[in-house]
Amino acid sequence: MHTILLIVLILLLLGAVPAWPYSRSWGYGPSGLLGVILVVVVILALMGRL
Repeated sequence: MHTILLIVLILLLLGAVPAWPYSRSWGYGPSGLLGVILVVVVILALMGRL
């Protein structure tokens, strides 16, 4: 389950990167937010609290 969650978060992060034509006007907000969520999930997984 943890692996699936990490894979989904990584795919969402890649989809929100402002390099894609449909997301250039979004700026770095969505990818930054998803990056923070990914870091928190990874830290929780490493600490064994997830």
